[in-house]
Amino acid sequence: MKLKSVVLAAAIAWAEAGSAEDVHKQTLAPRKISKCSCPAGSFKPITALQWAAASAPGWNAGNTLDAIPNEGSWNNGPLQGSTLDVVKAAGFKSVRIPVTYTDHFVGGSPDWTINDTWLQRVSDVVDMATSRGLYVITNIHHDSWAWADVSQASSNQTLIEERFYAAWLQIGRKLACKSALLALEPINEPPGNNAEDGVKLMRLNDLFLKALADSGGFNSQRVVTLSGPGMSGDKAQWFKAPNNITNPWAFQFHYYSPYDFTFGAWGKTIWGSDADKAAVVSDLSAVRGNITADIPIIMGEFDASQLQCEAAARWKWFDHVVRTAASLGIVPIIWDNGVDNLDRVTGQWRDPIAVDITLNAVKGVPNSLADSTTDGSATTQTSSAYIFNKAGHNVTDQSVPFILNGNTFKSLAVGSTPLKEAADYTISGPVVTFKQSFLSGYLAAAGAPGTKANVTVDFSKGAPSQVELVQWDTPTLGSYSSAAKAVTAGTDLWIPIAWKGLHRVAAVRILESDGAFLVDDWTKWLPELQKGRSTLNSQWNSDQDRVIITRSAIDAVIASGKNTTFTFEFYPRAVGNGNYVDFTLTV
Repeated sequence: MKLKSVVLAAAIAWAEAGSAEDVHKQTLAPRKISKCSCPAGSFKPITALQWAAASAPGWNAGNTLDAIPNEGSWNNGPLQGSTLDVVKAAGFKSVRIPVTYTDHFVGGSPDWTINDTWLQRVSDVVDMATSRGLYVITNIHHDSWAWADVSQASSNQTLIEERFYAAWLQIGRKLACKSALLALEPINEPPGNNAEDGVKLMRLNDLFLKALADSGGFNSQRVVTLSGPGMSGDKAQWFKAPNNITNPWAFQFHYYSPYDFTFGAWGKTIWGSDADKAAVVSDLSAVRGNITADIPIIMGEFDASQLQCEAAARWKWFDHVVRTAASLGIVPIIWDNGVDNLDRVTGQWRDPIAVDITLNAVKGVPNSLADSTTDGSATTQTSSAYIFNKAGHNVTDQSVPFILNGNTFKSLAVGSTPLKEAADYTISGPVVTFKQSFLSGYLAAAGAPGTKANVTVDFSKGAPSQVELVQWDTPTLGSYSSAAKAVTAGTDLWIPIAWKGLHRVAAVRILESDGAFLVDDWTKWLPELQKGRSTLNSQWNSDQDRVIITRSAIDAVIASGKNTTFTFEFYPRAVGNGNYVDFTLTV
């Protein structure tokens, strides 16, 4: 249908209105909207609290329908029902389906018509999930920075509101007759830095609700999630609930904290101290404290990527974050971009231990966890997720401590082959000691590098754990230096690597020829394993067979006028253990 009169009325109302209630009154009169009608009795209303209670934990279909310009443009193909079967079989109860509409508008102002085929695809994916009994949240996603960024000084608030209302009116009409399993979220992580931005974003929340009411069907009874600037817990003070809201609603926020650990910044690979845990409790409790107890809270995204996080530290983080969230009545929905968690091609979880930890923690079942270094000032990082044997070193007995959390050891196995207590290992309290005779079946002084086996450790309750047996040596690079200006303008520098152990970079130190740090000089005040370390994606990256120096880092070297050494560090991590390689950019 044509939306011209509708959208213009909305824009005029916003210009003249003094409150959300005024907007509601002023936009009713000029509207002539044919609302969707749905079969009677096909919708069973539920409260937001009921929706939240039934949806934990959840999984995000990230980098899929939210990809730009289209589904399949990024690292995942179109979402398949078989993927949702794996998600449900694992124990997840809900799916968040992020959707970006930016490149699917086929008309501009004032109608902002969305492509019918795209709307149908969104509808089909929602049905794909709800037909499996999964609860669903869908939203407008990367549009938040593509065209709906109200925090920019140059932004046209009236035009943003016009487009936003028009989009949700069309989405609402398309999804109007879906079951109560479907909840709607106005926009993902909308930028906002202050109270003024908060006011603008609250207007979008109001317009979202108005569009749903105008679209008809069951949308005025449907559960919605609302949020503040950035969906950040520390900006929740700028969230204001809409006046006279009639939809059942929940508050949504996202959690990726601490940033340096979850995003691979400044060499922080250690997590799990009492202070680390207290910060999580403080963060989540603050969010809960800002929202009245009768309103459920959805943690719509959280993750610490297995690509950069040390395994035992990651497992501790997952357990503590999910357990704390559950204790506060917060629904955790794990972010998954198709790289961090589920391999959608094979249908295998990349870190099944983290998945099991999540599913048990949300139910309050105690998990036993691999122990690891928690002192951030340590110069050696240990982890019970691994037994490392360096090339040239003889194999010896290895003791591996666990945090039992009230559980007891049940069994150990490699695949379907059980280990024999006394012959293969012994147990003393929380410590498992693997015998040299057992380890020698996989590790040897002259052994080829790489992962040799995974020992699954089962406990009386909760998730299993895993000990990865790794033969390691220092990796080698395809080259060890390059002229910075020889790198093609606008491109990163890709350096071939032969991994010799875990296929993972732990951290990268960047040191100029005069001893200064290329970036983040303040890291000189950090512990030894963090001094001078840089940030994943900003200065470095890696993939299956390359380490990568980013364009921004190359430009910084050129600007400095100094030869600069990039030290790529690997696991196991320790000062002086030699497990690193240097690459020099010259000027």
